[in-house]
Amino acid sequence: MLVKTYGCAVFGIDATIITVEVNITNGVNFFLVGLPDNAVKESQQRIQAALKNNGYKIPIKEITINMAPADIRKEGSSYDLTLAMGILAASGQIASDKVSDYLIMGELSLDGSLQPIKGALSIAMEAKKKGLKGIILPAQNAREAAIVQGIDVYGVENIKTVIDFFNGDGALHRTEIDIDNEFYSSLLSSSIDFKDVKGQQNIKRAFEIAAAGGHNVILIGPPGAGKSMLAKRLPTILPPLNIEEALETTKIHSVSGSLGSNESIMTQRPFRKPHHTISDVALVGGGMYPQPGEISLAHNGVLFLDELPEYKRTVLEVMRQPLEDRRVTISRAKFTVEYPASFMLVAAMNPCPCGYYNHPEKDCLCSPGIVQKYLNKISGPLLDRIDLHVEVTPVNFDELASKENTESSDTIRTRVIEARKVQEKRFTKDQHVFCNAQMESKKLKEVCEISDESKQLLKQAMESLGLSARAYDRILKVARTIADLEKSSAIETNHIAEAIQFRSLDRDTWAG
Repeated sequence: MLVKTYGCAVFGIDATIITVEVNITNGVNFFLVGLPDNAVKESQQRIQAALKNNGYKIPIKEITINMAPADIRKEGSSYDLTLAMGILAASGQIASDKVSDYLIMGELSLDGSLQPIKGALSIAMEAKKKGLKGIILPAQNAREAAIVQGIDVYGVENIKTVIDFFNGDGALHRTEIDIDNEFYSSLLSSSIDFKDVKGQQNIKRAFEIAAAGGHNVILIGPPGAGKSMLAKRLPTILPPLNIEEALETTKIHSVSGSLGSNESIMTQRPFRKPHHTISDVALVGGGMYPQPGEISLAHNGVLFLDELPEYKRTVLEVMRQPLEDRRVTISRAKFTVEYPASFMLVAAMNPCPCGYYNHPEKDCLCSPGIVQKYLNKISGPLLDRIDLHVEVTPVNFDELASKENTESSDTIRTRVIEARKVQEKRFTKDQHVFCNAQMESKKLKEVCEISDESKQLLKQAMESLGLSARAYDRILKVARTIADLEKSSAIETNHIAEAIQFRSLDRDTWAG
């Protein structure tokens, strides 16, 4: 008897329907074809034990299972439940008339319980597109999949529950969530706030500009000056995620397996802080079975690289292309996977190995030339891609002890949102461009016209600082953002001057 069941393979952040064809005839053999990896091949043992422990068995006959399309590699243990239901239906142990109406996924334990899978959101979206009636998957993934409206989602904990459902001996309960309540109720909630930061007004100003235009930032200053604390608060002043951004971000975290079992949709912008020992593959993604890296997990959010010079040179250099293209492409011999990587880069570093170069109170212990050598660990091309270079100085006692209220994240965010609305209107006709930092050169010429006085100022800055053409573009983009914050349609000379001030690491005299 031939029976078809449906599973799903996830490539990148999208899913592809896999048709599992099970044919049982006379004989004694078990064939599993269709390019399965070792984890899929091992499913026979898991299925056999799970069925036996729940009062069922794999028939002693010739079983041929084909996973189509056969040219796509099937990876992982999430096909266990798909294969098990196909075998039971083909052998007549469960009714076969409803099996093909559902997409069935789940990893089996030997006792028949189900383990969570990766990519449930992408799988549910593909099942809806395919026109299937519903999706049956582990209970831990049910809330995540239930975000997709228009398809029944059933979360189950044991294979026996699924068997009883198809035999008509029990019912499955649909998982339903209120997206509005789930998404909007926690959209702006955060346990940290800029009002906790004493002093550092220039840093707050830089972060406001960065958030308003989507610009990358590097903070340079001594240990204990507050670089990490400030960076952690940047997401609190970014505009809230819209539903499309939230779904795309959730898909990436779902595919990587980093979405919590109780989470259904991500409502906060990601903040990723990888350790400086990270490998280049872990940062940009890849591996034998490609997975999204930290830059993709930071999509629509912030990637914070603390102690930037301590990262391996190769790790930092592989970020250069994703910073420009806002996506990363991983190529293999037989396939190519693309992950989105539109993130804000925030980097932090000490000015020298001892950390106290240019400190107002402590002496630097580094020998001559060491400071410049330390800064040279960061390549010029990477620094060119960072719009705002901000010097962080220690906060004095009077500011720390002050009880004066400072601006909250909500107040700053309001100004940021207003500036983003101006940019949204500006880039209405430009696909995939949402803020000033994403502008292409052609658009830059249209919206960043400056006066002769501003041109002269910018010319002097380029000659004295030795700026590159890319740095020239970055200054114009930052100046455009500053003008947007001030609700100015034109870029004034003071906007250019402030933007130039944020190129401190381009100065030859900075490190002596």
